[in-house]
Amino acid sequence: MSFNTFGKIFRFTTWGESHGPAIGCVIDGCPPNILLSERDIQSDMDRRRPGQSKFTTQRKESDKIHILSGVFNGRTTGTPISIIIYNEDKRSRDYESIKEKFRPGHADFTYFKKYGIRDFRGGGRQSARETASRVAAGAVARIILKNLIGSKFNVIGAVTQLGLMSCNKNNWDNKEIRKNPFFCPDKKSVKLWEKYLLAVRKAGSSCGAIIELRASGVPVGLGAPIYSKLDTDIAAALMSINAVKGVNIGAGMSAAYLSGEENSDEIRKLSGKIKFKSNNAGGILGGISTGQGIVASFAVKPTSSILNKRETIDKKGKNTSISVKGRHDPCVGIRAVPIGEAMLSCVLLDHYLMNRAQCG
Repeated sequence: MSFNTFGKIFRFTTWGESHGPAIGCVIDGCPPNILLSERDIQSDMDRRRPGQSKFTTQRKESDKIHILSGVFNGRTTGTPISIIIYNEDKRSRDYESIKEKFRPGHADFTYFKKYGIRDFRGGGRQSARETASRVAAGAVARIILKNLIGSKFNVIGAVTQLGLMSCNKNNWDNKEIRKNPFFCPDKKSVKLWEKYLLAVRKAGSSCGAIIELRASGVPVGLGAPIYSKLDTDIAAALMSINAVKGVNIGAGMSAAYLSGEENSDEIRKLSGKIKFKSNNAGGILGGISTGQGIVASFAVKPTSSILNKRETIDKKGKNTSISVKGRHDPCVGIRAVPIGEAMLSCVLLDHYLMNRAQCG
């Protein structure tokens, strides 16, 4: 299996399987002399960690990271940073009864047809467990960006829609996102979402979600047209996350409903500073950052592993049915927030380093 590496200058390679002894990543292209500790990375890992509420999978993983290389006396050396995360709560027996069947909505069928073998224990490499390694790499990227750009740089994500339930983005509160188990930015929606998701879980089903990411403090000029536009690479990064089926940059698909006057982000100079009247472009024009906030959103499909019986086939091609037991998220999109933040941070750092290399 190729293509386990992401990025051009700031690159990371993830490895490991859901029910293997460990997972991890190797980060290359990290600038030297950046202050970095395991504690700095762990705070982001804790936000993605499973089993923190009744609304996520009850798999208990501490997701404690161990830096094996690339850091000396608390600073990066410029050499590859290797990170390992041990799997502590594996229950492979949960998958014994369905190991000969393909789970609908999962990559079981395509993996088996492509490679002639698959790891049925939680999906192996196709599992969202792999994304823990991405969050570790993203935490490193965020720390480097804050060091290079300054404290004004920030990336934050939130769930703006849970299944059929949307929130009022006019009530967006960064502090509220950290206070509730849904990563919801609108305090008024939390109780409604709780009731809704409990009903979904009780019914043995699942729901999807939309996550919005906002990056502030991004300088003008990031992006390398024609074939490495900033929005191109952001879209590719977010689409690479498990269960993601769609990405919007700025107004995205909604731009089709706007007139030219509504969609154009008019520019003025006020008090000696260039200002945009709106940000339908999501902070990117012609594939290059404008200096506005970067805004991107992505849609996560409903969790494919559900209790309700579904039709499928087995490895021999015979018709059968399946009900997936075990520990699963009723909405996998909830824990995708820190993953989306991580991937956006990695793209922004990669482009920052490319821009510095080309334009000084």
